Amino acid sequence: MSATPQTGTGQGASGGVGAYLKNNMRQYGMLLALLAIMIFFQIMTDGTLMKPVNLTNLFLQNSYIIIMALGMLLVIVCGHIDLSVGSVAGFIGALAAVMMVDYHIHPLLTIILTLAVGAMIGAAQGYWIAYWRIPSFIVTLAGMLVFRGATLWLLNGKSVGPFSKGFQSLSTGFVPDALPFVAPALGLERLNALTMLAGVVIVAVILWSAARARARAAAYGMADEPFAFFIGKNAVIALAMLYISWLLATFRGVPNVLVTMGILIVAYMFITNSTTIGRRIYATGGNEKAAKLSGIKTERLTFLTFANMGFLAALAGLIFAARLNTATPKAGVGFELDVIAAVFIGGASMSGGVGTIVGAVVGAFIMGVMNNGMSILGIGIDYQQVIKGLVLLAAVIFDVYNKSKSH
Repeated sequence: MSATPQTGTGQGASGGVGAYLKNNMRQYGMLLALLAIMIFFQIMTDGTLMKPVNLTNLFLQNSYIIIMALGMLLVIVCGHIDLSVGSVAGFIGALAAVMMVDYHIHPLLTIILTLAVGAMIGAAQGYWIAYWRIPSFIVTLAGMLVFRGATLWLLNGKSVGPFSKGFQSLSTGFVPDALPFVAPALGLERLNALTMLAGVVIVAVILWSAARARARAAAYGMADEPFAFFIGKNAVIALAMLYISWLLATFRGVPNVLVTMGILIVAYMFITNSTTIGRRIYATGGNEKAAKLSGIKTERLTFLTFANMGFLAALAGLIFAARLNTATPKAGVGFELDVIAAVFIGGASMSGGVGTIVGAVVGAFIMGVMNNGMSILGIGIDYQQVIKGLVLLAAVIFDVYNKSKSH
């Protein structure tokens, strides 16, 4: 690198912001695409997209897709795929409904037991894939059919509900304002002060973490991100977070499911970026034979990624059932397509070893904003499916193009 570490610039900085963006288009391309899609639909819907009530609905509608995308990312990075997640989510929702409505089991115990069942389903599929080397496509396709049929059998072809308020709060509840006296003091009729305060704290933590990471990279002469780009990127992130916090604060505050999503996203970012098991999953997906020769127990990692996927599919199924306040025989149909599309749109590679948690979340939001925006505009479900399919195809072509260019 031509620049000194103290300047915080490197090879990417020498060519300016444009050159840096061009060299890192895989990383930032989908984020820019999400921003462009949001601006487009905000204009086309006359501002409806970013209204507080619609923004809240956007989080509620896409929560289960985002949660499953976190697990699907690890499965795809490991070099596999899971087609059964939608059926597993539907089955777990049905199981929870029968336990609570027909057998009057306490919601908390129901949640614990059904999450355990989901993890066991994932582990059972992972066992055949990891230790018997049966292709994941075949095993999870079988799982999709088995648990779709099991859902129909369990519900006897009818919907089961409603649920208790406590269980519904898993999806539709909101974090209460612990600072109710602040809004009147500021002369504001409706403002969830806790939501606004949480937004400010989160922005402060993000900026502090970014500055610390850059300083650490600069100390080792590895900060190739131009300083102007670093400032601009973090300013946009901070403003966007504060704006979203303000919108949520002026409605009903933070949905419970957004807290769940936030905790999971942070946890999985830590696992993939800062733990040995995370690095080994990427190594397994990148080159399984080399990973095995270096002492990594690839079978165990594959088994764990599928068990984890089953757990998250179960959680998504519970959240979806809680949101509908009923379990239906068709719950979860097509979820696997949205989840897999979100991960690939977010930059994961079809061959494994490449992908990020942030990318998967961005991909899920791209799908969610498109669904929401097209619904507001009154675009039919037939055209919506065509458009989503073309977007997925474009994302995969973009991935293949980037890989061929790098070689």
